[in-house]
Amino acid sequence: MNDNNLIVSPEWLAANENPQVVIIDCRFSLADAELGKKQYQESHVPGAFYLDLNLDLASTVGTHGGRHPLPNITELADKLSAIGIDSPETLVVAYDDSRLAFASRLWWLLRYMGHSKVALLDGGFSAWKAAGYSVTDVLPDPRDGQFVTQLQPDLAVDIEAVKQRKELPDRVLIDSRESERYAGLREPIDPIAGHIPGAVNYPWQGVTDETGKVRSTSEQKQRWTELEKAEEIIVYCGSGVTACVNLLSLEIAGIPDAKLYVGSWSDWCSYQIKFGG
Repeated sequence: MNDNNLIVSPEWLAANENPQVVIIDCRFSLADAELGKKQYQESHVPGAFYLDLNLDLASTVGTHGGRHPLPNITELADKLSAIGIDSPETLVVAYDDSRLAFASRLWWLLRYMGHSKVALLDGGFSAWKAAGYSVTDVLPDPRDGQFVTQLQPDLAVDIEAVKQRKELPDRVLIDSRESERYAGLREPIDPIAGHIPGAVNYPWQGVTDETGKVRSTSEQKQRWTELEKAEEIIVYCGSGVTACVNLLSLEIAGIPDAKLYVGSWSDWCSYQIKFGG
């Protein structure tokens, strides 16, 4: 485990023999919702359980609320108990193969639910395989755990909070999407292009290198130099998923308590559209 306790290396995870560590595979594809689970069933880190972005880490999409609303917290807590997570003792190690895009969502959700012992696997599944460690298609047996939720509501905001606070002094609203989407030059998913007025752009991909390895703590700090004195930071993306990578980066950089606009741009868009003609 590195010096910030938020990232673990494949070497650390392979050497770990602590029964109070639960590994969770979060691989997913926005283009093919079944792909992540198929990949997991074919090959995963030994002992890893699987949580699905759409089925476990989000709830049903409505007219408003964005493309990945928060999951039912009680149901998720039950699922976490069933894979052996005890609060507050268990260290959860999450991974994906998408530069932390989906594993970070689980990292944020666990912290939102009051469980702070969460780390991400540096470089994801590809780094694990590249290091020569074994993989398996054997599904782990359920484990008895007792996950106790202690909700941290201040970590999340809705559209009304964003409207009220986005232009107040010393408040910063961060758009985590690619620069072209932020600028409104391209919008492959949502019905409207552009960004929330007043938002600044920090694309989430800048947190890692091209292989998915997390950039150093000093690089994370340098990334956020201009925001160190902000009184409040609110982060969003397309649907409240990849924004969590920036929230992780802020945490590594020593800038805690930034908030997630859960509905993000997809929620903001939904109020710009005239429904029913």
